[in-house]
Amino acid sequence: MKKMNSNWLKSGTPWIWLTGGAVAVSLVMVIGLLFLIAIRGLGQFWPTEIISFEYKQGDQTKTLLGEVADQETVQRERLQALGIKVPGEEEWITRYLLKIGNRDQGHPDFVWVEKLLMGDVSTPPDACVIERDEWGNFYGYLQSFSDQNTTVKGQDLWKRVQKSIARRLELSRQIKEIEKHQIGKINAQVEQLRLEKRRLELDNVTDEAAYTEIKRRRSLLDKKYQSLQRTLADLYQKVKRDSIVVMTSDGKEVTLPIAKVRRIYQPNRMSTLDKIGFYFTKMEEFITDDPREANTEGGIFPAIFGTALMVMLMSIIVTPFGVIAAVYLHEYAKKGPLTRTIRIAVNNLAGVPSIVYGVFGLGFFVYLIGGRVDQIFFPEALPAPTFGTPGLLWSSLTLALLTLPVVIIATEEGLSRIPRTIREGSLALGATKAETLWRTVLPMTTPAMMTGLILAVARAAGEVAPLMMVGVVKLAPSLPIDDNYPFLHLDRKFMHLGFHIYDVGFQSPNVEAARPLVYATAFVLVVLIVALNLLAIKIRNRLREKYITQAQ
Repeated sequence: MKKMNSNWLKSGTPWIWLTGGAVAVSLVMVIGLLFLIAIRGLGQFWPTEIISFEYKQGDQTKTLLGEVADQETVQRERLQALGIKVPGEEEWITRYLLKIGNRDQGHPDFVWVEKLLMGDVSTPPDACVIERDEWGNFYGYLQSFSDQNTTVKGQDLWKRVQKSIARRLELSRQIKEIEKHQIGKINAQVEQLRLEKRRLELDNVTDEAAYTEIKRRRSLLDKKYQSLQRTLADLYQKVKRDSIVVMTSDGKEVTLPIAKVRRIYQPNRMSTLDKIGFYFTKMEEFITDDPREANTEGGIFPAIFGTALMVMLMSIIVTPFGVIAAVYLHEYAKKGPLTRTIRIAVNNLAGVPSIVYGVFGLGFFVYLIGGRVDQIFFPEALPAPTFGTPGLLWSSLTLALLTLPVVIIATEEGLSRIPRTIREGSLALGATKAETLWRTVLPMTTPAMMTGLILAVARAAGEVAPLMMVGVVKLAPSLPIDDNYPFLHLDRKFMHLGFHIYDVGFQSPNVEAARPLVYATAFVLVVLIVALNLLAIKIRNRLREKYITQAQ
């Protein structure tokens, strides 16, 4: 028996089982973590029932209306330390985190209520949630609707309000189209004319015809601008026309302008199908809308777009440089102390803290190179910097430098796996070393290059520290790509999912409201990284199948 156990241990089977078990445990932990993030983040989009009850605290009794956001069990001593007296003798007290909204009425957005201090809980069917552009949600009971001519109550009230909100959203879409695209394009053209005039002044051009032409084009742009301003004034007048009256839980009637209302719904009346439709609508808005209310509400589309674009630019920059460096080190560099020193330096660079790359990028790319670029190519814009300030280009270059060692090491390993006989066979057939490298060796090394790129993307997409110094911001008013020349604006600052998570989680003025957004944004970031990696893996597998016969 002892000999059998010894043979079993020597066979290596236990280590195989241990390795398999470790992999299985790791997968379960990763899947469990993603599941937890998804539940905590995406669960916020499900419409929660609104509850109403009387809350007795000391000699005061007030009626509360809102949604249960969380619950916990705490010791009685902790509540007593907070000055909260709870009847009974139970040591552990259950309490709920209630979202009551109505911040503009002097209320906190969230309050903790102890279960033993709550009266009879009801779910009034007429209670409604009003999503607003400012001040968060409003909870209450819809009383009436008013426009310039009429006031509506009773049976037709709900339909009239929904119709007015749909009209307001359409008008807001038209306003956004005019302000962001049409007026934005005019402003960009006006700025180009200003720079063109400044360029003529710097070149000491005295030809009045050139200045007259600029003045004529500016006059045409001013006329277009005035026309759009009149259209905007008319649209804003229409948006501000309607309003609603809502009664709060304490019986106070509040007038809310429809111009600030995005949606109104009654979750206690919604069927399961209605809630499912509402859930997916909210998820779509989260992915496609811009953030608002200090990033605690709205969507994250600018952050998704900025992250994806920055990673793609980084990949385009790092791949050729990494491959060229690896080819030189493996194919051309002579073996010696210098080559060994370079390899040691490359390996050490992979372990340098990312914030160091951020400091280097700020000093070298932004201030040194960017400042020189402004002096040479954009003197008419000075002293306002064009490329001499953090932006998308410098962020991509900084992360390309950060991930360069990964691509070099992966490519070198791929080159070392190419059999020597393939090189010798190509040379024997009359090909030069460069032709052998370009037509035979590099195509067979492409899967290894893609492996390095996959690792680079995985690291770069989650980096935040260096980006805080070289281009990322809390809120970017314009995307790096638009319909204004030159269409791709590498000098612009951008939003990033990783920094968005940091900002919402640690800089938000409304912590409780921001917490679900942290989970949801983290889940989207993981999905984005996985999607980018799967795309790279698919390309690598196709290349591997293409050149597998050549390797054999």
